[in-house]
Amino acid sequence: MLWSRQPLGQRRKRGGWLVSNLLVLLVSTVLWAGHLHAETRKLVLVLYENGRLLPANIEADRGLNQAIASTGSAVDFNSEFLDYPRFGGDAYFRSFTTYLREKYASSPPDVIVVGGNKALDFILQNRLQFFPNVPVVHMGVDKQFTDTLKLPPDVIGVPARDDNVGTIEQALRWHPRATRLIVVTGAAAPDRESEALLHQDLASFEGRLRSIEFLAGLSTDEVKRRVRQLGADDVVFTPGYYIDGVGRNFVPRESARAIAAASSAPVYGPYNTFIGTGIVGGRVVNYEAVGRVAGEIVNRLLAGETRETLQLPDVMPSTLSVDWRQIKRWGIAESDIPRDADVQFRSPGFWDLYRIPALVTAAAFALQSGLVGSLLLERRRRRRAETAVDKQRFELAHASRLAVAGELTASIAHEINQPIGAILSNVAAAKLVIDSGQPQPDELRQILEDIRRDNVRASEVIRRLRTLLEKHEVEREPLELNNSLSDMQTILNAEARRRRVDLSVRPSPSNVMVLGDKIQIQQILINLVLNAMDAVADAPEGRRAVTVSVDKADSAASIEVRDNGHGIDPDHRSKLFDSFFSTKPHGIGIGLSIVRTLVEAHGGKVRAENQSSGGAVFRVDLPARAKELSSEAA
Repeated sequence: MLWSRQPLGQRRKRGGWLVSNLLVLLVSTVLWAGHLHAETRKLVLVLYENGRLLPANIEADRGLNQAIASTGSAVDFNSEFLDYPRFGGDAYFRSFTTYLREKYASSPPDVIVVGGNKALDFILQNRLQFFPNVPVVHMGVDKQFTDTLKLPPDVIGVPARDDNVGTIEQALRWHPRATRLIVVTGAAAPDRESEALLHQDLASFEGRLRSIEFLAGLSTDEVKRRVRQLGADDVVFTPGYYIDGVGRNFVPRESARAIAAASSAPVYGPYNTFIGTGIVGGRVVNYEAVGRVAGEIVNRLLAGETRETLQLPDVMPSTLSVDWRQIKRWGIAESDIPRDADVQFRSPGFWDLYRIPALVTAAAFALQSGLVGSLLLERRRRRRAETAVDKQRFELAHASRLAVAGELTASIAHEINQPIGAILSNVAAAKLVIDSGQPQPDELRQILEDIRRDNVRASEVIRRLRTLLEKHEVEREPLELNNSLSDMQTILNAEARRRRVDLSVRPSPSNVMVLGDKIQIQQILINLVLNAMDAVADAPEGRRAVTVSVDKADSAASIEVRDNGHGIDPDHRSKLFDSFFSTKPHGIGIGLSIVRTLVEAHGGKVRAENQSSGGAVFRVDLPARAKELSSEAA
């Protein structure tokens, strides 16, 4: 509370002093933190043997940076290049040593990474002059070279080994006709070193090949001329070169490209950076992997590990790497390529490009095929079911006709007995005429004509009844409805007389043609007429009337059966054509059901309704034949 008792001016003055001190403290803290941050960043000096644009340096540098950046550590990179063998000599290396000492005097590196034999040799000879206690990590150094040195404990790395023997072994397996090996090297110091190593490595092939020829230190033009003349029994191997026989400078990759472009024989090489220049391939070390391994060692050193805890492999692994285009060019079978080979520039096949669309399409096709197959199976099952239903339906229709025949037995017998009785009477009359002894030929002729007429009448009844009752295959043919109406009348006339029913038939004035089965159309008419006769059975004898008519309107042929019975109960109308529904005391309910089945099988419709004057009317509509319609219209 002492703060509140001070005068206002003193309080403002004291408050300003506090704010100023706080600002000073904040700025000091920020500067100290920045200085501390600057002090904690690490510096890695990378010294490459060759020039900046050497492909191996580019790949190794990419792997090195990726490995160190993956940890998120605060590390700065500085890269230097000896540009060997373009530059060399004691004076050059002394000046380069001075350059490095003065450049990094104020901020010496925490780790030195060297790439290549000459860079390692340079550091080992000169680091006491500028970086005596800085650990060194080597990468891309030949194992033969490291084996000749006694490296200090703080110089570590994983050496590499060019598998020249493995490359040539693979080349001879792919080209079994080859009897001569052509080796191309250059004129620079590293080129001569490569040549010396190759002489040692290829000694094991001297008994297997007719000859091993070295094209060493020649001009590039001469090399191209020589390899252009090679034959089918030759194979070329080259590590490339830095300088040719006339002093032209090259990057080994580019010299290898020139050789492969001119050669009439397959060319192989020991470096993965040569893949894509026209060589077939070789057993090579991946330089990006070399850089990653070196970067991992740097990370562990910066983290405080020592050489004893690193447990490094003895040598970098090599892999068979090939150019797919050259594999095809030289006729090497794909089956002869080892499964673990690194195949580059392979043109993606259909499966590689369209795997997912192909799988989706195949799945869709399989699904569609399955669906189509199931639909076809279902269609087959449905057809079988329909065939079975049709068979049962026609069996039922036939059974219904037999039932109708049984119902008509009395009237049919009466219809047949009438002509038979008339025949007997005429026979008796003829006997009397003959017994009289008086020749009466005209009378006898009349008697015989009556007998023939009655016989035809009885035969026609039997024929039509037999046609109705026999079991037959369904036949769709053009038929005239007026004829069907006449046949129905012939069969049911006797039944109508027996029941005291006035059966009136009204044919159409013109032909009414439909396409259908004659017997089934006849059955439709008989069932409807018998149903109408049943409807008027309770009416007084003088009022029992059934009218059947045939007509044609537009594209439909119609049949109407009218009766003056008691009509249709509204509650029964919806069930009238259902199977086994009947309003008759002893009916089984299949007559009208069969009518609907047969009508619909002919592509038609049947309906029933009450007449305003009393009774019911059943109407059947069937498709009329187009030919008949067109002729009528004309």
